[in-house]
Amino acid sequence: MKKKINLWAWFWIVLGALYFLVPLYGTFDFSLREKRGVLSLLAYQNVLADPRFRDSFTYSTLMALATIVVGLLLIVPTAYWVHLRLPQVRPLIEFITLMPFVVPAIVLVFGLIRIYSGPPLALTNSDQLTNFLLMCGYVIISMPYTYRSVDTGLRAIDVRTLTEAAQSLGAGWFTILFRIIFPNIRAALLSGAFLTFAIVIGEFTLASLLGRPAFGPYLVYMGNNRAYEPAALAIISLALTWAAIGLIQLLSHGRPGQEQVGGVH
Repeated sequence: MKKKINLWAWFWIVLGALYFLVPLYGTFDFSLREKRGVLSLLAYQNVLADPRFRDSFTYSTLMALATIVVGLLLIVPTAYWVHLRLPQVRPLIEFITLMPFVVPAIVLVFGLIRIYSGPPLALTNSDQLTNFLLMCGYVIISMPYTYRSVDTGLRAIDVRTLTEAAQSLGAGWFTILFRIIFPNIRAALLSGAFLTFAIVIGEFTLASLLGRPAFGPYLVYMGNNRAYEPAALAIISLALTWAAIGLIQLLSHGRPGQEQVGGVH
């Protein structure tokens, strides 16, 4: 009976793998056929040689890094304080962080443009201010993923004990947060960071309507004007996602709670 169950488990695993890998193989095979009758990397060469690819990917990468930093600095202290002092408001915080799922991105960006395109806060009058507005929009749409990653990490450690131990050694709130809490939820922070990175890299609506040269609008442009290059871009994007997952596995060897407070002075 046990052997039969194992066979069924392997059957569903193989079926699920085929469901994902067969379309992936079809996309990869199509991306190699820009030269008639010959398998080549010409589509990849065209993409990588396109200055718009480099510029848009660099721009979105910088925006993703800024979003990650601002998002974590906003969410980690909030989630930490909720766990430590205000556990009764956790349902309210969870509801607020789910709002980006309810409000479509098109509604969000029109609201941002409507409010911040004129006095007193005209944030669309220059490229730098528009970049800042776009980054704020990215923080909002990535909030559900970032908050839940951080919340999961905080649930895995004893926040109250770590805080009291650090305070008994004379640590202030800044030291507790950045030398105790952040290291102990490293894996959760990395998970939230790479989820945010993936969201920003592929986001189209906010960047397009704010007129920013991001990677998402570039992907749509290529899909509307080329045949083989979009398939190559899809494979490149998937490879970047796998690389991010690999980095999570590489950088998060330690378990939550591994860091100690003995080093606080």
